[in-house]
Amino acid sequence: MGICDGRVVIVTGAGRGLGRAHALAFAAEGAKVVVNDVGASLTGEGNDPGPAAQVVDEISAMGGEAIVNGDDVSEMDSAGAMIAQALDTWGRLDTLVCNAGIVRDRMLVNMSVDEWDAVIRVHLRGMFCPVRHAIDHWRAESKAGRGASPRIVTTSSGAGLFGSVSQANYSAAKAGIATFTVVAAAELDRYGIRANCIAPSARSRMTEDAFAEMMRPPDEGFDAMDPANVSPLVVWLGSGDCDVSGRVFEIAGGELSVADGWQHGAVNDKRARYEPSEVGSVVSELLKSAPSPAPVYGV
Repeated sequence: MGICDGRVVIVTGAGRGLGRAHALAFAAEGAKVVVNDVGASLTGEGNDPGPAAQVVDEISAMGGEAIVNGDDVSEMDSAGAMIAQALDTWGRLDTLVCNAGIVRDRMLVNMSVDEWDAVIRVHLRGMFCPVRHAIDHWRAESKAGRGASPRIVTTSSGAGLFGSVSQANYSAAKAGIATFTVVAAAELDRYGIRANCIAPSARSRMTEDAFAEMMRPPDEGFDAMDPANVSPLVVWLGSGDCDVSGRVFEIAGGELSVADGWQHGAVNDKRARYEPSEVGSVVSELLKSAPSPAPVYGV
């Protein structure tokens, strides 16, 4: 018996890396898995169903159940078709894991609007579209009295929480995902839907070149950057056992923590409008009691 026995799970971007590891881990815990992947390059070009099909074959070899889905998660109708495929195949949907993403790394002075739009579209819109369709289904189920334990797991990044040089587009998208998840958790609680976010550090096509030394597998011992290290958290967050919502978790190897986001800081209340000339001294005093910000990656 696994903690996801009988659950139907969609994992987007599941043909390689983290998504593949998540799909295999859910299957190992008894879930039926929709393996979504368009099979694009790291920068989002092309289409190859092979990686998703290979993951489905691996799950089948384990004795599990899985199907391939090649829909574009950033297109509203395609995302709806992906949700419909899960419902048509197994009659239910329990968990949606939004993992799909691309990179178009560039310093701001050289970044084009197309490079900005492509990354925002796949990461941010490519999360919203499937979530929007999934919650339509779960809301209808809740209103019909067929309560289950719906779960949403989204994927942010350390770049989204703290920023990363040459990745303003990626960082902005991942920051948006984290905040979206917090809002979704607050809005959807009434329907029994729990939503959480992860900010993982692991070996993938996005990281193995950018952070080559950190991501290199060790000659022996624990491989901290193996993407499979992230999946147990994702499986738990996507299970009926998960009893938290609206949180962002950082995970790297065996290190798991709850990220502490923006908090209200110390306040100076003049009880009147400030003069521009006096703002500087007030800010200086406030900064004395404020924690230092986490450094931007790459600085």
